[in-house]
Amino acid sequence: MSKKRKNGPEKPQVEKQSEYYRLKTQAVDDLVTANEDNSPSVSEEELRAYRSGPKMKLADWVKMLLIKAWFAGAVCFFFIWGLGGLLGSELDILFVTGMALGIVTDLMTNPILRFFEKTKGENERWMMVSRKSYSSFFLNIGYAYVVLLLVYALYNVINLTAGQITGRMDTVFLGVEPILFGLFYLGFDLLLLQLKHALSRAFGSGARKTAK
Repeated sequence: MSKKRKNGPEKPQVEKQSEYYRLKTQAVDDLVTANEDNSPSVSEEELRAYRSGPKMKLADWVKMLLIKAWFAGAVCFFFIWGLGGLLGSELDILFVTGMALGIVTDLMTNPILRFFEKTKGENERWMMVSRKSYSSFFLNIGYAYVVLLLVYALYNVINLTAGQITGRMDTVFLGVEPILFGLFYLGFDLLLLQLKHALSRAFGSGARKTAK
């Protein structure tokens, strides 16, 4: 005699699966139709709690300095060290390095500084040529030559001074290497940026007084 199959316990299981499918479908629909108008607002504190990253964070100004010094040092590594033996003279090395510094500044350094901005234009104070245009490419190259010549003069002053002190004028006491070159380049860059901001404030205040 065969036993009849009991259908009673299957009905709650079917309803459970149906409810699970309905919730999944609703979640997909909510995700597809989500926009700024129907999405719930989330506080900045809650967003920070879910962001991944190192617990020890660098200040924004430290990041800007490291980026600028690193790119200058990288240009020194690839062009002064890498091409120093292939180019004929110091003038050729300076010409090629200055060109590379300007191009890297316009196409890599400044875009990365803009990428780290929390508000538009926040990091323009770290750029000598802050306006992005076709002319900025050539202006950055010209500015790079100015900073490079200052760095070159500093190396000469250091070596001449050390030579006079020791009496060995034919000795190179401080050679060019990427880390120190990047720091020297950054130092003159910051000095010229400070001069730019000071002149901008001076002429800006003068113009406001004239307008009054």
